[in-house]
Parts: sequence; structure tokens; C-alpha cells
Amino acid sequence: MSTDKVSVHGSWASRWVFILAATGSAVGLGSIWKFPYMVGVYGGGAFVLVFLACIALIGIPVMMAETLIGRRARQSPANALKVLALEAGHSSKWSWGAFAGMITALLILSFYSVVGGWSLEYIIDVGKGDFQAVTPDGVGAFFGELIADPWRLVAWHTLFMLLSAITIAKGVNAGLERSLRILMPLLFVLIVILLGYSLTTGHFMEGVHFMFDFTPEKLLDGLLPAMGHAFFSLSVGVGSIMIYGAYMTKEASISATVVGVALLDTFVSLLAGLALFPIVFAAGLNPSEGPGLMFVTLPYAFGNVAFGTVMGVVFFILVAVAAWSSAISLLEPMVAYLVERTKVRRGWVTFWLSFICWFVGLGTVFSFNIWKQAKFFVNEGGAFHLYQWGATAGLDFFGVIDFFTSRIMLPLGGLCFVIFAGWVMGREAVRDELSVRSPVLFALTFFLMRYVAPIGILIVFAAQLWK
Repeated sequence: MSTDKVSVHGSWASRWVFILAATGSAVGLGSIWKFPYMVGVYGGGAFVLVFLACIALIGIPVMMAETLIGRRARQSPANALKVLALEAGHSSKWSWGAFAGMITALLILSFYSVVGGWSLEYIIDVGKGDFQAVTPDGVGAFFGELIADPWRLVAWHTLFMLLSAITIAKGVNAGLERSLRILMPLLFVLIVILLGYSLTTGHFMEGVHFMFDFTPEKLLDGLLPAMGHAFFSLSVGVGSIMIYGAYMTKEASISATVVGVALLDTFVSLLAGLALFPIVFAAGLNPSEGPGLMFVTLPYAFGNVAFGTVMGVVFFILVAVAAWSSAISLLEPMVAYLVERTKVRRGWVTFWLSFICWFVGLGTVFSFNIWKQAKFFVNEGGAFHLYQWGATAGLDFFGVIDFFTSRIMLPLGGLCFVIFAGWVMGREAVRDELSVRSPVLFALTFFLMRYVAPIGILIVFAAQLWK
């Protein structure tokens, strides 16, 4: 039977709140921004097909593993792995993997807050009509001026971090649950509004063909990027889903709920592409612009289509809401851990962790301006330097944090959690927590968790390091 442990932090009011929370964690900048531009870069339908396959074979098993670990232990990720490992007769050192994941979440939040701040700035700028009748070069120059101004970026970074901290400090029910009950329906309403507008542009079917027309020769080009994005898009590998699982009611079906979250996240990603590409086509732009799609291509597009100002404001509110819902999930695992270990009030723990993330985030802010010439891991002329000022090669501070978290720590975190569920907890514990009635369906799920997902993650990990 499932354990009767109770989380000291509280629990979700229902299964649907968990779905809102987990979807909010998964639906972030990756769904609204990264997925559409990756579709553009890697060949439309071929990329989408591989992405959907990888969600099913890798993303869902890892998400199930995180959720069932969290619900069975009813504690923060590090304590959850420690308790369950000892119960299964294994070393408590498994908790180190979860602790590393929680640190990774804070590092991601440090730069996520900076980018989230950009979306807040753009809500105002688009609303003022700053992009009306501006050339593409003019929009690019505007973005360049924004990131070149450190104090402007610090102000928005501070505001975004405060919004996240206030939500977390109020606790599971008054903070997380109440905010997500508002944020997630708002997100869906906003994206439906954008989709409805796209239907009026006269280029909707062009966007549909761009996203779903299948070109076999492009299949291999997008294979590894699609696999990597499928893994990261569900917000697995840092403990966010695990701590949300700890607040999940015993009556809720983990398998059905996780599949529902994965479908919603994928649905939002697809809707984002269908909403944005027709707008890009209507403005006569190239949808394969890559990372500049959100802050350069789209502002220009909104400035050159009918009702673009209103729709531009809607879009950047959507981006801010998606970023906010993801940001709070990145902060929650470490807050829960420190509350459990220190018994310090949740508000104080949240304040100090938010301050640390804010402080580290200053490095990302300054990477675009006053520390622009500071480069790490420089390899020029056959000589390697850990750090060099003024080098033309190498990574800036933001690049180091991004590389370390996305290419190393996230895959390792996901690998740790899925191996723990599949091999350390054991078959019967997983069966008990999942409560899958069909023996065949459980056998398939467990096989994916034990073998397919770990192998897929190792492939993604090796490919990321090879780049």
C-alpha cells in the first residue's frame, strides 16, 4: 500500500491543482519561445514528430519517476531520496544527486529572472507603440540598447525576482496554489487570444504547413535537438516536479496525471507555434530566425500588422506569466529543503534564497554590458585559459551558467531520478505508487523508466557535451 506520510508544507487541494502546478513549471520560456524557433530552425514537421516521440519515450517516464519519488516520501528532493534510499537498503548518498538538482534550479532561476525581466520591459515598450513603423535593424538596436544598460536590467531583474519570492513565501496553498489558479487559466486565455488573432492574418495555413509539413531529409538534422528539448521542456531534472509531487493527494493517479501534464505542455508548445508563425509570415519575415525570434523578430512583426500593439502586449504578458509560473517552481525545492532542515520560517528562507539568486543573476546582467569582455574557458591559438579579459573566444558568465546547467546538470539530474525510481526503489514500490491496474501497461511504463529513458538521457548528455 502507498505510504501515509504527510508533507509538513501542506498539499494541493486536488489532482487538478497538481496539473496546473506541474504544467506551470513545464510551460515556460521553452514552450512559448524556444519551441517555435527550434521548429523554424530544424525543419518544421520533422522536428515536431521527433519531439513528440521523445516526450513519450523520455520525458514522461522521467516525470513519472520524479512525481512518484516526491509523493512517496512527502519531503523535499534531497530528503526524499535519502529517506527512500535508506528504506530500500541503499546508501543515503543518493540525496546528493537531488541536492545538486536543487542548486541547478537556483542557478537557472538566477538568469531566468533576468530574461523574465526583459518580457516585463517589452510589455510597456510594445504598449507605448515603440515598435510601430520601425525597421528590423531598429528593433535589433532597441534590444541592444536594453541589454547594454545594466541598471535598467537590474531594475527589471529585481522586480521579477520579488514577484516570484512573494508567491513562494506565502506557502503551498496561499501562495503557490492561489497564484497558479490564476496564472495558468490566464496563460491559456492569452494564447487562445493570440491564436484567434492569427486566424485573421490570412497566413494561418502557411503557419500550419510550416509546422507540420514533413520533410524526411530533415529528420536527422533535428533528432538530437528535439530529444534535448523534449527532456528540458517538461522541467525535469532539478526536483521541481518532485516537490510538487510531494504535495499531491494519495487518491490522484500519477500515471494519468503526468500524461495529462505532458499533453498540456506539448499542446501549449504547438499552440504557441500556430499563434506566432502566421504573425511572422504576415509581416514578411523569416520564421527561422533562431533565438532572436522573441525579442527582435516578433516585436517588429507586431509593429507591422493590424492591431499589432494590442496583440504584442498580450504576447509579452503571456511570456511573463509563463516565466513567472516556471520561476516559482525553481525556487520551491530548496525553500522546502531548508524549512525541513532548519525549521526557519518560510518567509525568511525565501528571502535569503531569493537574494542569493538575485545576486548571482547580476553576473548574467553584467555579461551583456560591463563584463562583456570577461571570457571563461578560452581556447585561442592552441592555448587554454580558464579566464581571460578581452578574448574573442570563450563563454561569458551567462554562457558558463547556461552551459553548466542545461548541458551537464539537467541531464545528470534526470538520469539520477529515473535510475533511482527504476533501480533503487524497486519494482514493487513503483507499482504501489503508480497504481497502474493493467499489468501490461505497468510493464511498459517500468521498462521505459528502467531502460529507454536512461539510455535516451545518456545520448542527449553525450550530444550536448559534443557540441
